[in-house]
Amino acid sequence: MKKHLVLLLTLVMAISVIAACGNNTAGGDEKKKRIALVLPEQIGVNPFFSLMDEGFKKAGTEFGVEVKTIESTDPAGFEQNLRTTVAENYDLIITATFQAEDALKKVAAENPTKSFAVIDTVVDLPNVRSVVFREHEAAFLLGATAGLSTKTNKVGAVVAIDAPLLSKYTSGFAQGLKLTNPNAELFINYVGSFDDSAKGKELAVLQHSKGADFIAGMAAVGDLGVFEAAKELGFYTSGQDVDRTEIDPEHVVLSQLKGTDAVAYETVKAFTSDKFEFGLADYGLKEDGVGLTFVTKESKSALSPFIGQETVDKVKAIAEDIKSGKVVVENPLAK
Repeated sequence: MKKHLVLLLTLVMAISVIAACGNNTAGGDEKKKRIALVLPEQIGVNPFFSLMDEGFKKAGTEFGVEVKTIESTDPAGFEQNLRTTVAENYDLIITATFQAEDALKKVAAENPTKSFAVIDTVVDLPNVRSVVFREHEAAFLLGATAGLSTKTNKVGAVVAIDAPLLSKYTSGFAQGLKLTNPNAELFINYVGSFDDSAKGKELAVLQHSKGADFIAGMAAVGDLGVFEAAKELGFYTSGQDVDRTEIDPEHVVLSQLKGTDAVAYETVKAFTSDKFEFGLADYGLKEDGVGLTFVTKESKSALSPFIGQETVDKVKAIAEDIKSGKVVVENPLAK
């Protein structure tokens, strides 16, 4: 009898162990992936990062991922934040812009088994996915619209700095302008930084004094100075990344769009669905990564008479030609 009892207890314990192992396996399958977004600056200054954070968090909710956004106040803090997320063993670490390049090159190289993604710049390492935009395609649409809208045949662009990335904006704009108005004169001036609205205003005033009736803002915080000058002097302007027409629909009549929300969302989606690949991924008009208000995306603002529906329709046709390959926008960085 005692022998039977021992056998019975042994059998019960074995079943319990098997059940426990089964539960542990199930728990392992259900373990959420953890993804961090480490930003090189604080959210709120640049809408580029706010939009990215929105797309990132939306993807976290939709795909059942544990997501965390970490903001940085300076380059040293940014590198430390990257190292902290590595130490905390996040499954994927996402960051963004050329501001992140130096620190990411160091941290990713030192941690070859960790997965990283960087948005809006290229870091050529085997464990980094670099997501870039074809900004020149959207800038082409902006330039084409300016060419059809200008009454003085003089347009301008106030640009943050003379850097390769921003040449995609200026070159695309110039190509689009030339297509629709080969006689138009283009003024380009550089602020020298991304955060000087006073200098942005000064350069916009200068371009307007030369006859420009449309001046594109391509200077981040400097755009605010361009918008201020437009309101005071009565010319027309455009913003970047998100729809800035809401600031002053009478004068800020267009915005060149960059879908950082869509790209952050798609990066998380790819990682959770095992379609994530290292190397280069780029987003243009065809992938809805870039665009232009009224042309590729509706706006809450009313369309300015300075632009007009006829012009919008013409530029919509140009956008379709770019998507189909009928119109090729030259990328100055591909030379």
